[in-house]
Amino acid sequence: MSIDITQLTIAKAHNALKKGEYTSVQLTEAYIVEIAKKNPDINAYLEVFSDAVEQAKVADTKIQEAIATKKDFPVLLGIPCGIKDNILIQGKIASAASKLLETYHATYDATVVAKLKEQGVVFLGRLNMDEFAMGGSTENSAYGPTKNPYDVTRVAGGSSGGSAAAIAMNGAVFTLGSDTGGSIRQPASFCGVVGLKPTYGAVSRYGVMAMGSSLDQIGPIAQTVSDCETIFNVIKGVDIHDGTTIKEESRTKIQDSRKMVIGVPRHFLKEGIDPAVMDAFNKSLDVFKSKGYEIREIELPHISYSLLVYYIIMPAEVSSNMARFDGVKYGMHVDGADGIQDYFETRRAGLGKEVIRRILLGTYVLSSGYHDAYYNRANAVRRMITADFEKAFGSVDIIATPTAPSPAFKIGEKNKDPISMYLEDVFTVTANITGMPALSIPCGFAQKEGKDLPIGLQLTATHGAEST
Repeated sequence: MSIDITQLTIAKAHNALKKGEYTSVQLTEAYIVEIAKKNPDINAYLEVFSDAVEQAKVADTKIQEAIATKKDFPVLLGIPCGIKDNILIQGKIASAASKLLETYHATYDATVVAKLKEQGVVFLGRLNMDEFAMGGSTENSAYGPTKNPYDVTRVAGGSSGGSAAAIAMNGAVFTLGSDTGGSIRQPASFCGVVGLKPTYGAVSRYGVMAMGSSLDQIGPIAQTVSDCETIFNVIKGVDIHDGTTIKEESRTKIQDSRKMVIGVPRHFLKEGIDPAVMDAFNKSLDVFKSKGYEIREIELPHISYSLLVYYIIMPAEVSSNMARFDGVKYGMHVDGADGIQDYFETRRAGLGKEVIRRILLGTYVLSSGYHDAYYNRANAVRRMITADFEKAFGSVDIIATPTAPSPAFKIGEKNKDPISMYLEDVFTVTANITGMPALSIPCGFAQKEGKDLPIGLQLTATHGAEST
């Protein structure tokens, strides 16, 4: 049978499975057909799992049992999804889009994967990304860039570019990505889909390859906000394997039903923003006003330092986290003259330029004589930025900015200018620095060279206030 998978949501698919309009096998096969058709051009999937249909058969059995006994079944049972290639699925390759881990098979499930398995989801495959999540365009993948489904001459964003492009090309109902400085939200913006970066600690990072341990969060990418909410509610929660996870009751709730106040840091929205992005942003604020929300200008005195702080703290944590990839414990091994040369040769052969750049930068800022001048000072300013946001949330409920300063840029356009690439993170890094939740939603299009390119609106809330 023919299934319309365009704009398919979790709720729609769940209801259809419940009514017997189609089976999980039929739904899974529909996505596999679509992936086979589009992935050669887009390169969102690095691998489609050979057992996806078998997973769907197991789900169908559970669905039929539930229907026969007139019981409800989990909302994600039988729903096909894709997983970013740095999240472990037991027995599957998890390469983080690096040659270094090309043959590495995960020996256990990440907590988020275990929770999805409990629900009975169907894992379609693993998704392309910037190598070890280092990049903002998915051009740093060892397996080629992911292209934007709206214009294949442009990037899909990064590092979760495969996760966002898979949704935009109708290659999954939902996907999981990881977000260290905007790696869920920026590709969601570029690909015209919804992406949620949760509160730091709301979702376990156990079984996810660490990039910046104080910044990383796992989150969903989907067609709708309600789908992201559904997935977040499944994957969130305290995990004994991750000491940074936080209890539900420690997280803020909306206290009343009044119309919310939306804060806008206009002083931070003056330079380097594409006019089409600002136009879409202002029109979005007009929509909020028309619905009765108050728009209030706010000051975030230290926000201009966010990008500088991020690009000190993140490489420092990268330098530390990447030390484990030494040619002994995981993946590739290249022989050298002795043990230390083995280490050098393995990393030289297995790691890409951007990963090496960040390791070197991080090692420098942590080195003797520079640790206080860079890393410790950056952490001090990080606390000041967080305090600014906390103060602002005393008078507003949400802070709105564009998600990215431009729509998707051309493949290769920023490769020779890393600073230009890093500036793409200017609005997204604040949520990772402060640990606050942020959501990117589509808010319009920019026309470039005859193509309509999506634009994203970012909404940031205070700690634990995903419901806001």
